[in-house]
Amino acid sequence: MTERPEQTQVVVVGAGPVGLMLAAELRLGGARVVVLERLPAPTTESRASTLHARTMELFDSRGLLDALGPVPGDTRGHFAGLPLDFTLPGSHPGQWKVPQDRTEALLGSWAKRLGADVRRGHEVTALTVADDFVEVEAVGPAGRLRLRALCVVGCDGERSAVRELAGLDFPGTDATRELIRADVAGIEVPDRRFQRLEGGLAIAARRGDGVTRIMVHEFGRVAAPRSGAPGFGELATVWKRVTGEDVSGGTPLWINAFGDVSRQVSHYRAGRVLLAGDAAHAQLPIGGQALNLGLQDAVNLGWKLAVQVARKGSAGLLDSYHDERHAVGRRVLSGIRAQALLLLSGPEVEPLRAVVGELLGSDAVRRHLASTISGLDIRYDVGEGAHPLLGRRLPPTVLETAALGRVSGARLLRAGRALLLDLSGDSRRAALLAAAAAPWGRRVRALSATAPGDGALASAGAVLVRPDGHIAWTASDTPRPEAALHRWLGLPDTAHPTSGGIS
Repeated sequence: MTERPEQTQVVVVGAGPVGLMLAAELRLGGARVVVLERLPAPTTESRASTLHARTMELFDSRGLLDALGPVPGDTRGHFAGLPLDFTLPGSHPGQWKVPQDRTEALLGSWAKRLGADVRRGHEVTALTVADDFVEVEAVGPAGRLRLRALCVVGCDGERSAVRELAGLDFPGTDATRELIRADVAGIEVPDRRFQRLEGGLAIAARRGDGVTRIMVHEFGRVAAPRSGAPGFGELATVWKRVTGEDVSGGTPLWINAFGDVSRQVSHYRAGRVLLAGDAAHAQLPIGGQALNLGLQDAVNLGWKLAVQVARKGSAGLLDSYHDERHAVGRRVLSGIRAQALLLLSGPEVEPLRAVVGELLGSDAVRRHLASTISGLDIRYDVGEGAHPLLGRRLPPTVLETAALGRVSGARLLRAGRALLLDLSGDSRRAALLAAAAAPWGRRVRALSATAPGDGALASAGAVLVRPDGHIAWTASDTPRPEAALHRWLGLPDTAHPTSGGIS
């Protein structure tokens, strides 16, 4: 007799930061989730170490910053190695240096605390997609495993097994140029911040523990396909050719190579198969944008998928994940390609770098690029309306409430529920909104508050804030919120669930 598969609602493949963030978001929404990870233990390599302003805001909206603890932040960043000031309005402007293993540990602890079932040492080998379920097969420490779920999400990186097994296309271009990167102990080299030398690009930053992260690109050197990580000898040779310095006596803690690949799947969702993070988009990991893009994919998808697998989703809710995040990913990848061209090209690009450097002196240009890289410029298409905040994130602000006193908008989102916020100061209006939200009471919190000043938030009268922090409705555009509540939160709590769980 064939052994019956284990049952769950969602299988997430990949327990890196993106997969763990998604698992936690799903648990906040009440979904049962199993995470399968090929590696037997969390990686100790810290490749991506930058969290941007929008990601820090999202962490704040989930109550994660206290556990993260103090981290160094700096408003000084770069665009293709050219200095760029990231000072912008918000609660966490700039770039925050958090080693990837620390981010992964934080999210892993949170996901497990919420009840996510994380199974390491499991390599996915097969995927079956049926009309009303998916079945994932993996090989793990105890042998063969079969899981049946309503859907599977591939968060398993650039070489995604889920994407390959589902046969999803991944159009774009392979890398033609690469950087070799390593953390090395026992070397003494000067710190370098995107130093362009005659033969190539060199970057070096020494940490407090004496370990130096070095990265090097040799102009004109074509990226060849690799079956594994480069050897330290190769890195030392290229570093010496570019800088003239000998680092061969150092001890590498880890080493890898990455190139200017640029690929994006045509569809982030194909029925019961979804992709997030590097499984959906591959790019040069410059300035931490790859990690931040993936984490924000997860926060956009998690609450929507939780509603859907509870068989409460409205038509088009899950498709909005692709509609919203594919557009964001496409724009980010375009910016990264521009940076790669400016950063990795040889002396022939210097005139263009000089022009871009002059443009960065314009505050309008600076704010535009800093907002794009930080993720603060995102405005989703949430439907008709003219209010300037519609589709944008809830501005970081402290609200005055009768029920809770002074409270930040981020704190009000920590349960992973939507927020229907009355800002009118009219008790009768507030009561009407609370009554309108009542049928969705498990997924939305209604609250009266006063916004400071007379800015854009106060002028909205009332707002519906999605669990991901984006504003989906304003009273200044449409007097009643019911249509928006149904579109973004699905069927009311007491409504009979739809069949199938995914539509």
